[in-house]
Amino acid sequence: MTQYAIVTDLDRCVGCLACSVACKVVNGVPTGSFWNKTLRIGPNPKEGGSGQWPDVELYFLNVGCQHCAEPECVKVCPTEASHIAADGTVQIDKSKCIGCQFCAMACPYGVRYLNEDEGVVEKCTLCEQKIAQGELPQCVSQCCGMARWFGDAEGDVREFRGPRGETAGEFLEEFSDEQVHKLPDVGNKPSFAYILRDMKWQGGE
Repeated sequence: MTQYAIVTDLDRCVGCLACSVACKVVNGVPTGSFWNKTLRIGPNPKEGGSGQWPDVELYFLNVGCQHCAEPECVKVCPTEASHIAADGTVQIDKSKCIGCQFCAMACPYGVRYLNEDEGVVEKCTLCEQKIAQGELPQCVSQCCGMARWFGDAEGDVREFRGPRGETAGEFLEEFSDEQVHKLPDVGNKPSFAYILRDMKWQGGE
């Protein structure tokens, strides 16, 4: 089964917010709302360090819908508006959404919001209109740091594709499986992954 997802190399992310801006433009996300947010993690003291510069570490963590394999939002939706598509992504059928926001309350990552003008809940669709045509999600194609990569989470993240056609394994600095992390799993099985090599992972599990 396909499980489309994004892997982000946090050692390459510079926090430029190009992914957030590109997402808002191509998907028409309302002012004040975001389908992905870039969080600054740190500066935190390095282990055994003084806690003063340069003994600190900092990285940027992009958080959006994790397109979970067993999403809590789908389980609580009373109208089946939230559902898992054939490509493994979690989508919202706006014609069925009644704006109850049960899904927003159930999401462990707080990445859904109510579009008050339309009365429906919205979130990242992983640019379904693009991936259906073999294109990359906009946040991946517009990542100037070559930090974001798109592929099938059922396979090896090293096979995820970048905007120039290369794979993550071909382009990125070498990383081990232990350096690939995910946000906390509360039974929902998040699909997105994050690569962090020489700093302490602060994103949960």
